[in-house]
Amino acid sequence: PPRGGRARRDPPRGGPARTHLQPRPRHPAGNASRAGRGADRIRSRVQGVSAAVLLMAHGTPSSLDEMVPYLTAVRGGRPPSDGLVAEMRSNYAAIGGRSPLTDLTFRQRDALQARLGPDVTVLAGMRNWHPYIRDVLATLQGTTVDRLLAIPLAPQFSTVSVCRYVDAAATALPPGVALGFVESFHAHPLLLQAFAARIREAGMPAEGEEVIFTAHSLPERVIREGDPYATQVAETAAGVAAAAGLRSYHLAFQSAGRTPEPWIGPDLSDAIRARAAAGARAVLVVPIGFVCDHTEILFDVDVQAAGAAREAGIALRRTASLNDSPTFISVLEDLVRQWQTPAPHGGPR
Repeated sequence: PPRGGRARRDPPRGGPARTHLQPRPRHPAGNASRAGRGADRIRSRVQGVSAAVLLMAHGTPSSLDEMVPYLTAVRGGRPPSDGLVAEMRSNYAAIGGRSPLTDLTFRQRDALQARLGPDVTVLAGMRNWHPYIRDVLATLQGTTVDRLLAIPLAPQFSTVSVCRYVDAAATALPPGVALGFVESFHAHPLLLQAFAARIREAGMPAEGEEVIFTAHSLPERVIREGDPYATQVAETAAGVAAAAGLRSYHLAFQSAGRTPEPWIGPDLSDAIRARAAAGARAVLVVPIGFVCDHTEILFDVDVQAAGAAREAGIALRRTASLNDSPTFISVLEDLVRQWQTPAPHGGPR
C-alpha cells in the first residue's frame, strides 16, 4: 500500500502493459548470505536460466509477535508507538491473526511459473518484510541470470508506491543483471476482464444495490504534483464497468494514512453513508487497486466499511479478490511475454 517516501519521478508512458528498462544500479548488492533461508533453493532454480521475473508485494508479518519489527520496517526504521502496535495487533487479530498476503503472492508466483515453464524463473520478494526484495535478489549473485523483469503487484502507477518497489529492486540488483520493470497495468484488457468476472460471480448488482469501486488513497499533495495514480484508478474503474456492463457506479478511496495533510477521497465509509442517504439499500464494493486479499481488504473493507454500512442501515457485499485466478495470472504472463518479445526497432518492449 502506498505510504509515502522517496521515489523516482519518471513520467509514465502510454500503453496498458508498459515495461521500462532500468540501467544497472550504482549500489551493488551486499553479500549473498543476506538471503537467509531459501537462498540455496532459489539458486538451484536459476542455474542455467538467463531470465528471471520478480513479483514484488508490500509484505506482512507472519505472526502478531513480529508486529513491532514489521512496523519499524514499514516506517523506514522509526519504531512505532505503543498505540500503533496495539491497534495493528487488534486489526490483525480481527482477521485471524495474520494476513494471507505473502502466501497469496507465493501462489501467484507458482502459478506464473507453471505458465512460463523452465526458461524463466519466477521469484517473489517483499518490500517491508521477509523475504525481502534485497535478500531474494542477492541470491542471483554469481548465477547465470543476466536480466530480470520486476513487477510491482499494484495495477496503478504511483511515485509513492511503484517507484519504491523499483528503487528497492534497482538498489539490490547484482552487477551485470539488466533490470526491466512494469510501470502500470491498470488498463490491461485481461485485468479489466478479471475484475469484471468477479462482479459477475457476485451476481451483479441486485435491485437497490449500487457499485462502489475502491482503491488505496494517497495524499492530495502527491496528485497535485502530477502523480497519475488517481487518473489511472478512474480509468480502471471505467474499464471494469464497461467490461461488466454496469450502467452506473461510484468511485471511492480507502485506507488513508493518519497524517495532518488531506488525502484523496471520497473515503469509502463516507461514500457508503452517502449512498444510504440517497436511498440505496445495499452496496457492492469492488476493490480495483489491489490484486489479492490482505489487511486493506479483510479489515478495512470487511470490518470497517461493513461496520459503516450497518450503521447506515444498508447491506454491504464485496467481490472476491483476484488472488491467483487464471485470468489474473494471464495478465502477469502477458506482461512477461511482452518483455521477452523484441520491439520493432529491436529494443525491449
